[in-house]
Amino acid sequence: MPPRTNDHAPESGRDTGPAEPTGLSGPSAPAKPAEPATPQGTTDTRPGTGDRADARTGTGTATGTGIATRTEPEPGAGTGTRSEAAEAAARPESGTEAAGPGPEASPSGVRMAALRRFSAAACRSRGAHLTVCAALLAVAMTAGAVAVGGGRDGTQAGARTGADAAPAAGALTAGALAGGDLDAGVRALQSHLRSQPRDVGGWASLGLAYVEQARTNGDPSRYPQAERAFDRSLALGSGNEQALAGRAALAAARHDFSGALKYADRALQQNPYSERALSSRIDALVELGRYDEAAEAADTADSRRPGVPVFTRYAYVRELRGDVRTAREVLERALDGASAPADVAYVATALGQLAWNQGDYETALTHFARALAADEDYLPALEGRARAQAASGDRAGAIGTLEQVVVRSPLPGPLVALGELYEARGADGDRTKAADQYALVDAHAALARAGGVNSDLDTALAAADHGDPEAALRAARAEWDRRRSVHTADALAWALHRSGRSEEALPHARRATATGYRNAAFLHHRGMIERATGHDGDARRSLTAALELNPGFSPLGAREARAALDELEAAR
Repeated sequence: MPPRTNDHAPESGRDTGPAEPTGLSGPSAPAKPAEPATPQGTTDTRPGTGDRADARTGTGTATGTGIATRTEPEPGAGTGTRSEAAEAAARPESGTEAAGPGPEASPSGVRMAALRRFSAAACRSRGAHLTVCAALLAVAMTAGAVAVGGGRDGTQAGARTGADAAPAAGALTAGALAGGDLDAGVRALQSHLRSQPRDVGGWASLGLAYVEQARTNGDPSRYPQAERAFDRSLALGSGNEQALAGRAALAAARHDFSGALKYADRALQQNPYSERALSSRIDALVELGRYDEAAEAADTADSRRPGVPVFTRYAYVRELRGDVRTAREVLERALDGASAPADVAYVATALGQLAWNQGDYETALTHFARALAADEDYLPALEGRARAQAASGDRAGAIGTLEQVVVRSPLPGPLVALGELYEARGADGDRTKAADQYALVDAHAALARAGGVNSDLDTALAAADHGDPEAALRAARAEWDRRRSVHTADALAWALHRSGRSEEALPHARRATATGYRNAAFLHHRGMIERATGHDGDARRSLTAALELNPGFSPLGAREARAALDELEAAR
């Protein structure tokens, strides 16, 4: 969560803010809005962590600001005859149907098989290597979707009976799309829309479910399907708030934050109390680097729709401004009021990430354990636990945990983290294993672009340390042109430095740390750039601050920071 124009005059990060923002005192009993414009069922919007999960040190989801949704479509489902367009949007995208999973046809099984084949591939030239890994990663994702969803979109066209029969739209409860069987909810929606193709809310719900599938499965091929579902909803009900808010969530997931802001604003014109639109608006402003506006948007959302989705975003806005104490207090209150396992897992993970970022690994592990007790398969908690294990000295445990994560969801953040742990271990074959993880980052970026996702930030961060610095710089410049957050400033600074342009990098490195956000990786990058430009005193202070804040922020980055600091101290 969800993140300037003058490099020499960064934002000050000043934020006195209210001591007790309205609504934060009672997250377990959120106030109901007065006369909402469109009471279209219940929603629960939980953000992904956007650029918090940078390719080197982040602990959240790396796909950008994904939206976890619980949606109960309004009971007034439309009617009409089945059209070819409706059939096309609701049926599998390809002609592939699930023929029944084999012994290894679980998502983790097919990904593990793909990774094994990838690791055994003999092609080591750059072009051939990336072609192979892209193909195998695509197989892993697609096969996983088939295993859990029955074909790309999950259902055959025939009628269903019994427990699998399509319910009326109003019967598709919140639990169907969030509680634990998102894929079953998608199948139910698809089947319903075949018989009721003019259900405006049903199409919007299906689009949101596809966005959530992409986020949880790390499969960007779902995004074009989501876009078609939202387009169908808007064609049937021009300007309907559900679809507009869904388009905002989709745009944010694709890292199109200007588009996310546009759609969120349009949705809020229809319904000022739309939790999803309020949340997406905060996400967009954060990722665009418009932090003052994001703080105002968080206050507005808190006054209108206090609850877990808003509390977690409010906390992140405060963390970005350096107010860690308030961020922690807000998250603790949200966790006290959370009852659904998904909410407990999400908020506990956010608390774990906050503690890890401050170097408090024992507390972080406690929070991640609580998250996993609520949902043992919650990947951000598993990833966070691995990072805390590594920082605490349990490298073997961290590698084992991250191997579980990347098999199920091969996203850039955990792939790079696992590669660095292999490098740090240095056993026979570890260098090759590490190279395989970094190559898969490139493959995932290519697949993400095919799904309409802007992956330049992931590319810049991974390539700067583990690829082509010039490619990293091109990607970082492109991302900087789109949005000017602390994360893009840091990525551009590091790519410039790694490309031999440290003088040009220094203003961006200083800008990345100017809001008060306490991030050891940013401080490490700034210190290395200050050292390269002859600012030895500043470099000592930055590198010391990084290691005091979070001494295990990265197995390779922390080692580099210590070595540089030792050399600086010896030269005094």
